[in-house]
Amino acid sequence: MRVLAYEVRRLRGLRSTWLILAAVLLADAAVAAVLARQLPFGELGTAAAVRCVTAVVPLLPLPIAALGAGALGALSYGHEVRYPGLPAGRVAYRRRVGLLVAKLAVTGVLAALLAATTVLLDVAVLRLLHAPGARVAALLDPAVAGFTDALRPLVFFVGLTVLAGWAGLLVTSLVRSAAAGLLILCAVPALLEPVLSLLLRQSGRVWPAELRELLPFQYGLDLVRGVDAQQLAVSSTLDGTLLAAVSAPAVLLLLAALLVQVRRRAL
Repeated sequence: MRVLAYEVRRLRGLRSTWLILAAVLLADAAVAAVLARQLPFGELGTAAAVRCVTAVVPLLPLPIAALGAGALGALSYGHEVRYPGLPAGRVAYRRRVGLLVAKLAVTGVLAALLAATTVLLDVAVLRLLHAPGARVAALLDPAVAGFTDALRPLVFFVGLTVLAGWAGLLVTSLVRSAAAGLLILCAVPALLEPVLSLLLRQSGRVWPAELRELLPFQYGLDLVRGVDAQQLAVSSTLDGTLLAAVSAPAVLLLLAALLVQVRRRAL
């Protein structure tokens, strides 16, 4: 518990933490406002509403909230490298792994809160700027027919944001540079998503609808290639194989981070 309290104090005391949070909220609200202005009046489809409240900008590597969570994770470890909190007598492997787990826990909670806050903020922006008859209620009201269709992508959005925060932290733990870790985090989706799309296409499937709406890079590629709505309507289910392929990089990062700590004398 002391390690968790230490990490919370460190993260809370960094000015960059508050700057990143403010920048993510402002950018998210601005993107949601622009997307809401571009939406047609009248009834709003669930897919369009999800893209709006998650601020999906085509060809970005990740949603804005996920990029912010990745930056928070990278800076959390990068600051530890610059200003180590463990004294010279407390560099045992067990204590270093304990501090790494504490950083993952605090980063995950903060990333989940950031994702939930951005969704609520974007919903408010969408309600203000879009037509009164829009199906925004499907995002918040369980009594509405489209609530389940809208809830699943939002749950995946929170999970994606948490994974991005963890990935930013773990990549930085390998390269020991926050800037390099964030660059690698941005490069991974641009390399991974086309490969997975090719494998899915060869097996006669496409991205599941729950994930496709939350992958800005893949969504942008579909727009560039001119993939029409009828092709995208034939979506795959999120089976165990696809879920394992998406989560495999995070598991490999965690194993690599734990193995690297064995050979190091400091975090």
